[in-house]
Amino acid sequence: MAKSYRPVLRNQPMLLPVDLREWLPQNHLVWFVLETVEALDTTALERTRRRGGAGAAGYDPQMLLGLLVYAYCQGVRSSRAIERMCLTDVAFRVLCAQDGPDHTTIARFRADSQDAFTELFAQVLMIAARAGLGRFGTVAIDGTKIAANASIDANRGQDWFDRHVAGVVAEAEETDRAEDAAAHESDGDDRPDRVPAALRDRTRRLERIQQASEELKAQRQRRTREQAEHEAAALARRRRSEQGQPVVGRIPNGPHRLAEARAHLAREITSHQAKLDRYAALVAAGRKPMGRPPVPMAESTRVARARRVVANAEAAAAAVEPVPAGKELPKVVANTTDPQSRIMPPRRGFLQGYNAQVAVTSDQLIVAVQVGQTPNDQACFTPMMDAAQDAATRMHAHTGNPDHLVGTVLADAGYNSDANLTAAGPDRLIALGKRRDDQRAAAQEPAHGPPPAEATPREANAHRLRTREGRDLYKRRAATVEPGIGNLKKIIDRFSCRGLDHATSELHLAATAFNILKIHRATPTA
Repeated sequence: MAKSYRPVLRNQPMLLPVDLREWLPQNHLVWFVLETVEALDTTALERTRRRGGAGAAGYDPQMLLGLLVYAYCQGVRSSRAIERMCLTDVAFRVLCAQDGPDHTTIARFRADSQDAFTELFAQVLMIAARAGLGRFGTVAIDGTKIAANASIDANRGQDWFDRHVAGVVAEAEETDRAEDAAAHESDGDDRPDRVPAALRDRTRRLERIQQASEELKAQRQRRTREQAEHEAAALARRRRSEQGQPVVGRIPNGPHRLAEARAHLAREITSHQAKLDRYAALVAAGRKPMGRPPVPMAESTRVARARRVVANAEAAAAAVEPVPAGKELPKVVANTTDPQSRIMPPRRGFLQGYNAQVAVTSDQLIVAVQVGQTPNDQACFTPMMDAAQDAATRMHAHTGNPDHLVGTVLADAGYNSDANLTAAGPDRLIALGKRRDDQRAAAQEPAHGPPPAEATPREANAHRLRTREGRDLYKRRAATVEPGIGNLKKIIDRFSCRGLDHATSELHLAATAFNILKIHRATPTA
């Protein structure tokens, strides 16, 4: 047994290995990131860098890219945090060769290189294809809400912009004139090393407010157009119902709800009364009616259901109270921090952010990403399916691997629509509703074999989901895309950049880091 402890010699001078390759084991992720970056075509990054002018030499874009990719692999996105890690973390020190950039350089490189991240993402997919990854037998598509670099409390309505924009513009112009005059007196604007005005402006508050105002106007125009279309559709439904024609679907909310509900009740009463009269006429004529006699009017379930619909519509109409002037909350708002972000409803509560779409293969490789502004997922299905198909085509042309051919695209009920079921593209299977409802339908009305030839796209999709093969195939969706999204959100759970284009490029950067991690873990170590 030892008689004493190991000495703790913090003041003892020591000599670290001179070769940085001895600082980390050979199978460390850093070496794989560096090898991957060296294999990429970074010509697009080179175009964003300036060389040949006065001043110190710039940082190598390949080093900055490797630094960003490794940082995202570790879930570190803050440029200041990356700068600190270049001083305190051995892996980061190896990446930057002990010449760490400051946070401004990192942030500007990420902003300037946004157009190149999409192409780099596609190149990493080719590396994954050569490594044997990308089994496209099943491709699952799903969406997730990611917070923007903005506060939900920074949303403002039209009244706020009408009151403040003019004052903010005048204040900003006065401040700019004062700063320009002070700068000219101190060192002159004609100095060659003068920092451009665009780089001196750190907040760009005026630009963001003006952009938010434009976004608000566009939203109001779009909302007005959608309301007009909704009003016309509701009026057409009401007229068809009043004419006695059957109308499918739930009665929409609005000024025509009560009138359509009453027309629906009158139609049900007329229809059931016709059954009673027909039965009574047959009995009076001495003929024996076929089938069961119709129930009395008071016991008709269809009439009772229609009466409940009318009662609910009357209650909804009575519950609408006029809002006092000046206290009505704005329905259309824009964010003054990130005008292109939107209020999104995640699983719980609300957040200010974007709707991120992800397509994942059966072996957990992200093959397509997209960032949108609408909470609904339906319109995102076809673009994501096409993007996954394009990725598979490129990978198959590169490798000839039969696994790089899309088999079936899987999606949940949020993508269920006639347009998505009938769009050109590979085979697809889209849920009809909640999982328990689909399972109950499959248990109560099991199906076998292919759908009938005369079935509509919705009926064919429902038939396949009730077959054993369809159920087994759709079960792979949750096990494919949900773990992928969960691991992706360990890399990026909040955007660092602002604006739709910057968020899209950052999501491609995060997906690139995700795939590099996947390739590294799937590649056998020597």
